[in-house]
Amino acid sequence: MATNVRAEAPPLAPARPAWRSRLYRFDLKASPYAFIAPFFLCFAAFGLFPLIWTGWLSLHYVDLLKPDAMEWKGLGNYTRLWSNDQFWTALRHTFTIGVISTVPQLLMALGLAHLLNYRMRARGFFRVAILAPYATSIAAATLVFVQLFNPDYGFINWALDAVGIHHTNWYADTWPSQIAISAIVTWRWTGYNALIYLAAMQAVPKDLYEAASLDGANRWQQFTRITVPSIRPTILFTIIISSIGATQLFGEPLLFGGGVGVSGGSAHQFQTLSLYMYELGWPSRQLGRASAVAWTMLLLLLLVGLVQFLITRYRKRHELGG
Repeated sequence: MATNVRAEAPPLAPARPAWRSRLYRFDLKASPYAFIAPFFLCFAAFGLFPLIWTGWLSLHYVDLLKPDAMEWKGLGNYTRLWSNDQFWTALRHTFTIGVISTVPQLLMALGLAHLLNYRMRARGFFRVAILAPYATSIAAATLVFVQLFNPDYGFINWALDAVGIHHTNWYADTWPSQIAISAIVTWRWTGYNALIYLAAMQAVPKDLYEAASLDGANRWQQFTRITVPSIRPTILFTIIISSIGATQLFGEPLLFGGGVGVSGGSAHQFQTLSLYMYELGWPSRQLGRASAVAWTMLLLLLLVGLVQFLITRYRKRHELGG
């Protein structure tokens, strides 16, 4: 006799309260924003607000001792910069110091990275050693170079006199003072850029070098035909970063000039845009004009970023044959 066996349904899970479901969905959606909120709060407080406030100040006449008594100037501070010879001198010096410090710096960094990329004894020690100048404070490094470039008893003039080169005043003359400041920048940042290049070189496939060796390419040909093209994006990145750093150059010329460091020398022979902005804002107490210089520097940095974007876009189109 057949019996009908009725299958028992599995017990139902207890229903989750509606408020807990809503809380769970809210937590799932809101948690990522809560995790990144501290960054945006800090950026808004210490980055975005000062930027906007500086832009607002650049449209006014503001005295450092009376910051509440602002007088509307519109674009007057910017037009005044346009007709100010000292501003153009500082801009020109910023450009020249940037060029004579960035170009040798990146070339030496590329060479050092290429040497450290090969197997050699104490390679780890040399990698740490080339980073030591970057870890040195600006004040300590500049004070050492001040002694080296001293016109009366400095080692640089002594070495130049030994080979028959005329005595050079590294403070009073325009080009010597800019070369001395560029030497400080180059000494501090060469090792840092070398490690960036080294990291990029180590990502290049070794098969490319082995194939080039089988084809008879020497090390120089491997460097120019394989290494440099492979790390070209990294080279472009360091050029942009170095250009930004050169635009913001402040500590080295300030300390190098000593008592006249704020003005960039007695005749402004090595004054940069950062020093000019500082001189307007503090010794001259003209916060409005100093803010206008700050925003001009920002526009220059944005222009550098735009150039990087256009170069990268052109390269990609060229590689794709567009």
